Amino acid sequence: MTTQALPSALAAIVDDFQALTEPERLQLLLEFSEGLPELPDRLKDHPELLEQVVECQSPLFLTIETEKNDDGPAAAAVRLFFKAPAEAPTTRGFAGVLHEGLDGLTAGEILSVPDDMPELLGLTRAITPLRMRGMTAMLGRIKRKVAATSGVRA
Repeated sequence: MTTQALPSALAAIVDDFQALTEPERLQLLLEFSEGLPELPDRLKDHPELLEQVVECQSPLFLTIETEKNDDGPAAAAVRLFFKAPAEAPTTRGFAGVLHEGLDGLTAGEILSVPDDMPELLGLTRAITPLRMRGMTAMLGRIKRKVAATSGVRA
């Protein structure tokens, strides 16, 4: 699979990972973990609005919000929010990649991302299969939530 099937921001991230050696890829993942935005106050005070991705080894919670748009939910920008502990840099890094690559896209753009996109990062030898499954599960959960709220089908 090539990055041509990906939205441009996510394709650029994948290209960055693919241009590096394996140890450098892990370092880049750590940088994404440090760049993951904190939850806004309206979500910090309401953990019940977040959904846990139980497939992740570390506790990861996420939610999405769709911005209002006169052209309907399919054309609206989707905002992503993640909560992951600082002591889980791999999980936070995956969340950071998905946040930077998908936040602000439309439902259709997010739903078009191939389910196996995490494998394109080139981390499958450097990270345990269980952790890779966690990132795939994060993407799957985001896509299910987007489909449920937008009415758009993948």
